[in-house]
Amino acid sequence: MGDPQFAKYPDLQLSQHIFQLTNPVSSKAAKQASLKSVQDAISENKMAPLYRHLAHPVDGVLNAPGEGTTQQPTTHRRPSSSATTLLATRNPSLEVTLPWDEKLYESLKLENEKELEAIQKEEDEAAEKAGETEIQAARGKRAEYFTKTGDKEKAIESYEKVFEKTGVLGTKIDLVLAIIRLGLFFGDKVLVKKTVERASALVESGGDWDRRNRLKAYHGLHLLTVRSYAQAAPLLLDSLSTFTSYELCSYSSLVVYAILAGSVSLKRVDFKSKVVDAPEIKAIVGGTEDRLSALTGRASAGPAAGDEEMVDATASTATPGPVVNLTTLGGDQEEEAPVDFSPLSKLVKSLYEGDYKNFFGALGEIEVKFLGQDRYLFEHKGWFVREMRLRGYQQLLQSYRVVSLQSIANDFGVTVDFLDKDLAKFIAADRIPCTIDRVKGIIETNRPDDKNKQYADVVKQGDQLITKLQKYGQAVRLRGSERG
Repeated sequence: MGDPQFAKYPDLQLSQHIFQLTNPVSSKAAKQASLKSVQDAISENKMAPLYRHLAHPVDGVLNAPGEGTTQQPTTHRRPSSSATTLLATRNPSLEVTLPWDEKLYESLKLENEKELEAIQKEEDEAAEKAGETEIQAARGKRAEYFTKTGDKEKAIESYEKVFEKTGVLGTKIDLVLAIIRLGLFFGDKVLVKKTVERASALVESGGDWDRRNRLKAYHGLHLLTVRSYAQAAPLLLDSLSTFTSYELCSYSSLVVYAILAGSVSLKRVDFKSKVVDAPEIKAIVGGTEDRLSALTGRASAGPAAGDEEMVDATASTATPGPVVNLTTLGGDQEEEAPVDFSPLSKLVKSLYEGDYKNFFGALGEIEVKFLGQDRYLFEHKGWFVREMRLRGYQQLLQSYRVVSLQSIANDFGVTVDFLDKDLAKFIAADRIPCTIDRVKGIIETNRPDDKNKQYADVVKQGDQLITKLQKYGQAVRLRGSERG
């Protein structure tokens, strides 16, 4: 099977720091910490191409024209969509800026040139004295160096050259996965989509178990970025038990993505078995007893799982601790920063148990702590919150034929006016089958009649068939008269 190759770069955590610089809801302290991380990474890894892409007075996507130097013209430009995919907003208003330093850029560029010359010399020597394996190693080193410095186009070009000369399937898959991470780093969704399909074809042609599982996490994360939560949920949830792709994201991030995707897209039965009762999730967001059950294997996430009660997250006094990946427990897993999963625990518990007031409260906390702070979730936070509110409304209203507005408003902890306006949007879009009578102050649900719907569909399809047969008959008669 072999260890994965080309997995060290790019550092996707760096792209998260770049995102934070332009995140309008991030605190100034967080932005300053992210700025330091970005500056340290640029200096340490000699990232001249990325530094220019971000901070150049004219071409940089972060700084306004003319920022940092008086020698450049202050021409106003509109950043291209491809250039701004690293950022939280298309036209960022920077509270903390990344200054442009021409001398620093030239020194970094000189270091890049020296390293590339050394790699070229190594390749030339390999071509003269060694074999194809050594030549490929030098080419791979060049591709990794371009990736390390943030030169997207040259990195992809170099990976493709290595791919063309490689016959080992596992190495080919690793090369394609590296290109996927480059696309994720720069937010190039078209490149990621195309390359995920390419990786899937390679894996299906005989990829090993480890790379097949790694691709599952890659594919799930890509689907998350394009708002295909229903397709992403099973992939992300399955990845929890086999996750080893730490070059892609941390295990705690995968847990967050899996829970959110499952909560918004899974049906209630699947939500119970794959999220509420999943041992990997219980080991992180459950209470002390749930965590012990998951770690000792006593928790079941299958269809026949019992209806054990989840411990109330609000009653827990435990402080956030490092996340434990059950797959790598006892191995060399790097310890992750503590994450407070209590809002996710409250969301899962309150949604499943129908505690809608706490459900809305947990949803608000998740919007602030997770959706507003993660570069993959930020773009879809409005949609996610709206869909989760819809799910809560649907789950409650399916139990009633007629219910008062005030009663529903009390259940969700909102005003009648807010509930009226919020429900009206979903009713108008045919997302909730009900009507609101403000005079009587009630909501009346319109339960769909399956038999009548099937009858109407048969009649409609029958009319369409008769119309097509009539047209066909007319065409046949016309051809017959022409022959006559």
